[in-house]
Amino acid sequence: MPFTNRSVLDKHLMTLQEKLLQMTSLIDTATEQALNALSTRDIQLAEQVIVGDEEINRLRHDVEELAHLVLATQQPAAGDLRTIIASTHVAVELERMGDHASGIARLVLRMEEEEDIDNLHKLPKMCKRARKMLQESIQAFIERDTNLAFQMMKRDEKLDNQYNRLFRETIKEMKNEAYAQRATYLLWVGHNLERIGDRAINIAERVIFMITGEFVENVGDLDDLT
Repeated sequence: MPFTNRSVLDKHLMTLQEKLLQMTSLIDTATEQALNALSTRDIQLAEQVIVGDEEINRLRHDVEELAHLVLATQQPAAGDLRTIIASTHVAVELERMGDHASGIARLVLRMEEEEDIDNLHKLPKMCKRARKMLQESIQAFIERDTNLAFQMMKRDEKLDNQYNRLFRETIKEMKNEAYAQRATYLLWVGHNLERIGDRAINIAERVIFMITGEFVENVGDLDDLT
């Protein structure tokens, strides 16, 4: 009959944590490189980001397989159980963030024949904020820091506002037919960055549930827990 071996369980939990940190590092780099590829029209760099997404996917599957093994052999309870289950949810969100970074890179390939982009609008600032949210969400998970998770969720509105401003400005510029295709691509890039932020929020929500047993879905819910 399966039983919990504390030392074995702790080793597995550490391995899960390490793999999530690996995914985070790869996604952060991919997001930065994807936007750099867009800024410089670097097709080779964009292709590198796309190929690199395979490693992110592999790590996601590694996390799920290890989590299932631990659940089957160690019978974790209480906080350990929530941590393991949360790890699988976090891995899924990270894997999808990688898809968004890869999506930006694929847009760079589609823009290869377009004229040079003189103005990237607010994309660099959006990228910086999305990457910060990614890092903070994983930091909150690793350190079991609900305060950091709360604060990050409350700052999500800033990224949404950046995307909304980008949307409004770009729609106006679409009146110029020669710019319409490029403008559409830039909106898709902005949407991918905004979605990275949304998935960081999903991780923060999972952190709060993992630690408190309470699930929040919007900023208004946070006041009930703080």
